[in-house]
Amino acid sequence: MSLNETIHLIIIYLQGIFAFDPNSPLLFTQLQFWVFFAVVFLGFALIVSAPHRRVALMRNAYLFFVSLLFYYKTSGFFVGLLILVTCTDYLLARRIFAVRTKSRWRARALLSLSVFIDLGLLCYFKYSYFFADMLNQLFGLQITVSNIAASAGNILTHSQFWSVDRIVLPVGISFYTFQVISYTADVYKGLVRPVRNILDFGFYVSFFPQLVAGPIIKASDFIPQLYRRYSLSRMQFGMAVFWILNGLLKKIVLSDYLAVNFIDRVFASPQFFSGFENLMALFVYSLQVYADFSGYTDIAIGLSQLMGFYLPMNFNSPYKAQNCSNFWKRWHISLSRWLQTYLYIPLGGNRNTTGATYFWISVITLAALILSGSVWVASLVVFVLLMVVWTAYRHPDRRRHIYANLNSMITMVLGGLWHGASCNFMVWGGLNGVGMIVYKFWRDMSALRRAVLTTLAAAVLGCLVYFSPAALWNVLFCFVAFICVSAWIRYVNAVLPFHFTALEGVLGRAWSIGVTFTFITFTRLFFRSGSNLDPAVANETAWRIATQMVEAIGTRWNVNVWAVCEAYRSVFLLFVFGMVVHWLPTDWKRRYRICFARMPLPLMVFAVLAVVFIAYQFVTAEMQPFIYFQF
Repeated sequence: MSLNETIHLIIIYLQGIFAFDPNSPLLFTQLQFWVFFAVVFLGFALIVSAPHRRVALMRNAYLFFVSLLFYYKTSGFFVGLLILVTCTDYLLARRIFAVRTKSRWRARALLSLSVFIDLGLLCYFKYSYFFADMLNQLFGLQITVSNIAASAGNILTHSQFWSVDRIVLPVGISFYTFQVISYTADVYKGLVRPVRNILDFGFYVSFFPQLVAGPIIKASDFIPQLYRRYSLSRMQFGMAVFWILNGLLKKIVLSDYLAVNFIDRVFASPQFFSGFENLMALFVYSLQVYADFSGYTDIAIGLSQLMGFYLPMNFNSPYKAQNCSNFWKRWHISLSRWLQTYLYIPLGGNRNTTGATYFWISVITLAALILSGSVWVASLVVFVLLMVVWTAYRHPDRRRHIYANLNSMITMVLGGLWHGASCNFMVWGGLNGVGMIVYKFWRDMSALRRAVLTTLAAAVLGCLVYFSPAALWNVLFCFVAFICVSAWIRYVNAVLPFHFTALEGVLGRAWSIGVTFTFITFTRLFFRSGSNLDPAVANETAWRIATQMVEAIGTRWNVNVWAVCEAYRSVFLLFVFGMVVHWLPTDWKRRYRICFARMPLPLMVFAVLAVVFIAYQFVTAEMQPFIYFQF
């Protein structure tokens, strides 16, 4: 082979490495990512070991450009959008810091401009179809969505390179948008100083392990790490390897296997499966979405730790939660904290309401009317809101609790909408808000009042089941009846002269965990049915899937349950195994993590090879992207 031919082959090979292939993005579960990371880490090691006084800047600049390459390999030309957001927020934050002590209104105006740019881009790419549907239904219009950004790109390049027919959602845009908003807001509040240069800031925004699916890093937590010297102890190295392997097992062995072999089939055509299969698909999906998202986070934490950076915990055994409020302190912790800091507290928190509170109440009410297409639904929402306002006016002693509940509900609905541009995500967020509010009332009730109220609720639902049969009433009746029976058992136990302490101890916690897990699982009906959909048809398709699943769960139980369990034996056994591991005591998990981290290196290498071999046995034929990539 001649020298020219060799050079030509090398050029073609390099073009393949640096070209964007939409069918082969860089995913943590693919071999090419680990080759990429090995090369990146080699360059990283050479930089941090260099005796240079500005090694931190060199390291940050190197990882910034590497992260841009990673995002390009994942999302193509949307890397330009990431660069745009990085530049605008870097410049505006520096200006905010310069004027905040001299002119508060100018600093506030600059902060508003920054948020407007960030949320404007997010809304354009994520919510254009959602807003178009609302306007069409409200005013009877025929608005069609076209990709204005692609049209502008074609005009500038004098080509037809970009498709203008539909808007494609950039990977990870919701995560890095919230991250840059937190940075400019914290600079405005004086909680952090602006970073020294745009390379440091670009690295903070685009750090590739957490770029496309979080966790969302607060500037005050990460920016101080930009200037620290690199260090990695033997224990830290072992723990980083553990988190990477743990994440891979969660993603490949649990999430992907359960999805391909059971969940995706049922959600694709719920009308062809029995009520038991639909119900089990929901419960198994709860494990899948946890294993998928926390698996990504585990890998991101491990990769970051190898490079000397520490990401915050994003999951803390969420299915151990005994109520909805506690669940959201354990699930997607970085998002929950972001919503609390930058949405719930500015709305008034648990103190009062603001103009923003009533603005969002009006918007959510209008959305309920438009998206439901039912005057009755909107009337019910308006009636409930009026009753809440009237109660707050008549009972000043309850006002703070009412305000807190209003702000919590708004936060949860908007948090649901952050996850996806369809009414199903709003319903999902709203149900979680209702669960949190109901728990607060339940917590303050006596045992007798709990039993009486659940009895009345069960009686009302029983009448609806008898006089107005519907699958939804059947499902709700079963759930409330179970809670009712449990409430009476607890009341009887409380009034007896002798008490069964187990009912208040282990059994009581197990009951609370089981009820919370069941409720959260049913809310996932609206989460899953709205996922992985083209935004142009998300609303209609998601509602149809959710309706079909409720219909199946509430009516179609003429099936041989044992035969179904036999047919999906491996799926159900894996589900039970995953839940048992999830519910293991925290101390047990900490101990086996430490034991792994302290392994001799030869034994650790053997463990890595064993995990890779096991994971390979579960690898599916088709690429399974991480669920939260679409957000």
